[in-house]
Amino acid sequence: MAENHERSVFYNIMSDISKHTLDHSETPKTVSIVPPRIVSSSSANPGIVATGEVPSFVSSREVPPKTPDDFVPDPCSQEPYGLHALYLDRLKQELDTYKTLFGGVLAIFHHTSIDAMLDTAVAQLSTRTVLSFVVFLWKPFQNKNEIRIKGYEGHNPTDRGPAIESLALFEVFFQQHPEPLTYRDLLKQMGYNTATHALQEMEPELIIPILGPYGFYGLILVGPKLQGDRFQPEEMSFIRNLMFFVSLAIQNHLHYNYSLQDVKTGLYNYGFFMTRLEEEISRVRRNDYTSSIIVIDVDFFKSFNDIYGHIAGDRVLEHIAFLIKGGIRLEDVPSRFGGEEFTVLLPDTNTESAWYVAERLRIAIAQLKVPWEIPLPRITISLGIFTFDSQTDIMATEILNRADKALYASKSRGRNCTTIWEPGLEFGMYR
Repeated sequence: MAENHERSVFYNIMSDISKHTLDHSETPKTVSIVPPRIVSSSSANPGIVATGEVPSFVSSREVPPKTPDDFVPDPCSQEPYGLHALYLDRLKQELDTYKTLFGGVLAIFHHTSIDAMLDTAVAQLSTRTVLSFVVFLWKPFQNKNEIRIKGYEGHNPTDRGPAIESLALFEVFFQQHPEPLTYRDLLKQMGYNTATHALQEMEPELIIPILGPYGFYGLILVGPKLQGDRFQPEEMSFIRNLMFFVSLAIQNHLHYNYSLQDVKTGLYNYGFFMTRLEEEISRVRRNDYTSSIIVIDVDFFKSFNDIYGHIAGDRVLEHIAFLIKGGIRLEDVPSRFGGEEFTVLLPDTNTESAWYVAERLRIAIAQLKVPWEIPLPRITISLGIFTFDSQTDIMATEILNRADKALYASKSRGRNCTTIWEPGLEFGMYR
């Protein structure tokens, strides 16, 4: 209220000054400003100006000559202007804070991986305050209990994080109470259970839910300041605002991945694989190098589902997908093509190298043991390879078709083997 009053005084004074500008056609008038709580200069009406009133102006054509002492500024007369300067300084500080915030937000959204986004976010936090820890927990797949955890001490990555296996209880709570809150408030509202117990050892200062249009994605745990004192309101506001945008960045990344991934295995889906194959064909023709694709099919999988059930079959597919991802390079493109069939695009890879990759995958899957209620039989796969270069003048569908024919050649040879496509392969299969 005091701030609004002082601002009103300032604006009224400036308005009155504009009304008493000098008239060049007359003798200049002397204008004096009488601030609040100062004795009036009028001898006819002496007294004290009431608090809150804007004093009137006293002007005269005939004024006595001024002495040097008359020009010494009265501190009281500067008060409104001093408060205005403080107000402008505070606005400037807030503007600088928002510039820093949105600069950091642009840097976060510039990245295409969650790890890089989080590294940038924590670096931005360290420009304002040094935290004892920050931990991010998120679900890479909406329909699974899998949790990814990335922690920081100060602004350095660390393995620190809560021993937590499921976010289910947090999901139920934060869908009803979507606001950030302290650990103490969380404990009061949720009570002592497996979820709050998992955070007890860390006891974060602030817990921020990652919520979006598709529900609950995870949590951000913010620890106390390293210095041990409480957060200032400005620091808390900066943290909450920045983490809001981090939450949006994580959501956007997960939504993008959901559109490209097979829900069951986490590998890329058919549509994304075909798009990347088309792109790779263009690159091969432009840059004159060689690439390969592998097509994989699980042997006797229909019989496996009939005997052990589709849930057991899904578990097998998940383990096979995990081995495929772990047995190839980051630049390779693994996908679940449909049912029990998988594909792998190997950029800049000749036939011999593709053969070694295929055999490594075949042997690893043959040794796979999937935990289940009852012992499951050994799983084997059959594989087909096709290699293409700048002279291969066929479409993506035909490239895939040739790799598929090599796969069926492996089936006809007894399964659990790898076949490389070559001219005349179909004739050899059916003669």
